[in-house]
Amino acid sequence: MIRTPLNFLDNALVQFDQALRTCVPGSTLSQRLSPASSLDQPELSETERQHAAGLMRINHTGEVCAQALYAGQASTAKLEQVRESMDEAAAEERDHLAWCETRLSELQSRPSLLNPIWYAMSFGLGAAAGLAGDKWSLGFVAETEKQVCEHLEAHLDQLPEGDHRSKAVLTQMIQDERHHGEKATQAGGAPLPLPVRQAMLGMSQIMKLTTYRV
Repeated sequence: MIRTPLNFLDNALVQFDQALRTCVPGSTLSQRLSPASSLDQPELSETERQHAAGLMRINHTGEVCAQALYAGQASTAKLEQVRESMDEAAAEERDHLAWCETRLSELQSRPSLLNPIWYAMSFGLGAAAGLAGDKWSLGFVAETEKQVCEHLEAHLDQLPEGDHRSKAVLTQMIQDERHHGEKATQAGGAPLPLPVRQAMLGMSQIMKLTTYRV
């Protein structure tokens, strides 16, 4: 299918609409049923509830960043198949966003107030990666998903033992993120230089520290 290129204004409006849908609570609907839907609500102490909420808020913000990264990369990708791959991955990431938001609500909490800032920063990074070339853009996806899987796996161990609903969500997210990373590598993604990988890791650490409570 051949898409008619959007002019600058149309593209800006599309991007602004996507940013609103990502950052405004309740605006994102999942296409797939949440992995936690068939599980009972756990009985958590107040300390456990707050800790689980903090971790899920980090995961929610991670999905906000993923939406922005994919949007930024799709806006500057040179090959049509790369843009389509970014759009496909972003659709699955929207499921993750909705699942995390639902779980936060169940934990009587809310998404991070800093999400618009993280979205803007991530969109810029994604656009820059796309401008660098498709092999680097795909490599950026692969490295991002690798780091995301590592922190989701760490959160699985840190969640309260009885919080099976949050764990079910993270388990499915890990499977999806790993698949996205593998597809990016198979499509020709180039390994990123060590300084870039370290900078990405440092940025993710700052995100975790700031969004756990805010």
